[in-house]
Amino acid sequence: MLTLAIDTSNTTLSIALVEGNNVLYEITETAKNDHSKRLMPAIEKLFKEAGCQPKDLDLIAVAQGPGSYTGVRIGVTVAKTLAWTLKKPLVGISSLEILARNINEGGYVVPLFDARRQTVFAGIYDGKTYESIIADGHYDLEQLLDNLSKKDKKMYFLGNDVIKYWELIEDKLGNRAVKIENSELNIPHASILAKLAISREPIADIHHFSPAYHRLPEAEVNWMLEQKSKGLA
Repeated sequence: MLTLAIDTSNTTLSIALVEGNNVLYEITETAKNDHSKRLMPAIEKLFKEAGCQPKDLDLIAVAQGPGSYTGVRIGVTVAKTLAWTLKKPLVGISSLEILARNINEGGYVVPLFDARRQTVFAGIYDGKTYESIIADGHYDLEQLLDNLSKKDKKMYFLGNDVIKYWELIEDKLGNRAVKIENSELNIPHASILAKLAISREPIADIHHFSPAYHRLPEAEVNWMLEQKSKGLA
């Protein structure tokens, strides 16, 4: 099965062509705010280097969020468009689960992305089975850590944003918290996304498939607060 996988949900752009368990070609680059310019040329390069054509695809997989609103939207829109025009099945996978799969350790795996204002997008996964222990969501980091402090487990924190909060994490969890230092393990890899997607159910209605943002856009939150202050909501 030939799968095209796309992850633009954060600063890392990762795309891959995978046939079964064989990675034909993968591009993983980290840069800010230009996925809209880089994604389609990268996909064209991917097919050229792998010696394949879009019509050869059996499946398209995309990271559906959470993460950057713009990044998630770009990836999902391109994946939907390709799936619709090529008439190929589409599978969406949690951006956090993709990152969590980078390691396999006894204890918990905690992938997280900064969501600003001391909040994070995070999920808690069993480090061996990847069963969801705490569902993906938008969390106040301190409250999440207070919850985790009740668990007697090693906890492996993944993601480039962990460093921003490591002092707080270590203060709350002590030596139960492990910071993953390997830079390759702190970014998502589309080849992992592709392999996950093979065993998942395709989206039943591609047209209505939407990103999993896990929170309202900041502009919408601000508008709601403004309306509430005016007594309109």
